[in-house]
Amino acid sequence: LEHPGLDKAAGEEFLQEAFQILLQEGIRKGMDAAEKVCEWKEPQELKELLDLELQSHGEPQHKVLERCRDVVRYSVKTCHPRFFNQLFSGLDHHALAGRMITETLNTSQYTYEIAPVFVLMEEVVLAKLRELLGWSGGDGIFAPGGSISNMYAMNVARFRRFPESKRKGSWALPRLALFTSRESHYSIQKGAAFLGIGTDNVYLVGTDERGKMLPEELEKEIERAKAEGSVPFFVSATCGTTVLGAFDPLPSVAAVCQRHGLWLHVDVSDGAGGSSGSPRHPRLFQGGLQGRADSVAWNPHKMLMVGLQCSAFLLRDSSVGAASVPARRYNRGPGQPRDVGDNAGTPRRLLQGLLQRCHGASATYLFQPDKFYDVSYDTGDKSIQCGRRVDCLKLWLLWKAVGTEGLESRVDRAFACTRYLAEELKRREGFQLVLEPEFINLCFWFVPPSLRGQEGSAGYWSQLGKVSAGPGSPVGPRRVRRLRARPVSAQVAPAIKERMMRRGSMMVGYQPHGAKANFFRQIVTNPAVTRADLDFFLDEIERLGQDL
Repeated sequence: LEHPGLDKAAGEEFLQEAFQILLQEGIRKGMDAAEKVCEWKEPQELKELLDLELQSHGEPQHKVLERCRDVVRYSVKTCHPRFFNQLFSGLDHHALAGRMITETLNTSQYTYEIAPVFVLMEEVVLAKLRELLGWSGGDGIFAPGGSISNMYAMNVARFRRFPESKRKGSWALPRLALFTSRESHYSIQKGAAFLGIGTDNVYLVGTDERGKMLPEELEKEIERAKAEGSVPFFVSATCGTTVLGAFDPLPSVAAVCQRHGLWLHVDVSDGAGGSSGSPRHPRLFQGGLQGRADSVAWNPHKMLMVGLQCSAFLLRDSSVGAASVPARRYNRGPGQPRDVGDNAGTPRRLLQGLLQRCHGASATYLFQPDKFYDVSYDTGDKSIQCGRRVDCLKLWLLWKAVGTEGLESRVDRAFACTRYLAEELKRREGFQLVLEPEFINLCFWFVPPSLRGQEGSAGYWSQLGKVSAGPGSPVGPRRVRRLRARPVSAQVAPAIKERMMRRGSMMVGYQPHGAKANFFRQIVTNPAVTRADLDFFLDEIERLGQDL
């Protein structure tokens, strides 16, 4: 124990070389359109290439660096300008620096004593996000993903309606009912299961042809739940649905909620919250967030390109309630004690916000009431977690670098990319829009030459659901047999997706939707994407689907 158990000099040397691999292979090549988006390998081959098994003895430094290089090489480059597969993409260098600093400092965001900079920073960033939504007050917390933010909303709404639920659990509650559209994210169902509400008590509300919740259907579902003996308490609306990018009509939905006394949560985890900061896209929200939503889930790691993960749960409620704690003393400075109890040695009433009243456990080994500083900055008791990752720094650093105007320009550029692609699709034979895009979700079918001109015929969609590959096709005969064996569903999109993955040329997602056969969903959030990349995207779809 007389000497350190780590070789710091060797460690720094390793880091310098590892950072060079990260810079060259992960960033420079990863953002180069001439490089592959992915180096596709089948699972068994990839296992063998990576040698994933862990051994009793360590490996030499050059071997570990080789492992680092392989990890980058065989991973998908989500920062690539031709990666359109998810709702997140791209890489911001300032945000990446924030992520690196976060990892280096390796602290937990629960008390001011262990994370003083980040406690103050989170408070400022969350307040700024609320300001963009039009809220002058409120509360919030960074959560590990939009799904958890949605669960926070359900739990807080339940607690406010039934405060005794925190102590007594479901035994003290009536059968609860919550409401969301058929187009909402599946995390609403998962949250209901996780919180003990039950998926049978999630009422799925009908939508129009664009995927927007119908307020009159919401009204009907609420009345149905009441007739069935349930107690409605929560409605989750969506701004930017996952597939179609639909925006629920917030003022009308909010009016229904107000009439029935229900909590209105708005899920903008798609990243649509970024458009609320752009003056060019206010119609998407129709003023529904500012005065009527009770809570919002917003993922800056999507449209604002902050980097995974950065998910904010925002609360409009500014109410405070009392919690009994022992009196404590803290010092403003050396030799300056200040009593903050009602009287020295007597209990005091500490005012707490709704989040802390709902989730607080007052663990005495973390949240001691007699600390020497103002313990209102110990914000960790608002969270359902104990250890909590710092997610505010990367957003704060990015915001400092580009400003609100820079963030707005990224949002505007994403919309411009979508508009450009939509118009190009209309000019090209074989491309068919599923619907005109409202947001940055561009949904379309590619119709191969063998089926063109047959639109509207009785067997068109059935034929689109069958695929065969011409001579020399990258899709092997076994794969073709599997595709042909599937029931009436579009196999053109899966076949094209397989080909692009094996080539590594680009990535884009596809899915069926209700009765609609498989179609592509293209998303651009990466400001590094140019018109040339968008043209390549359409050209590549055509090339890969010509012989189907």
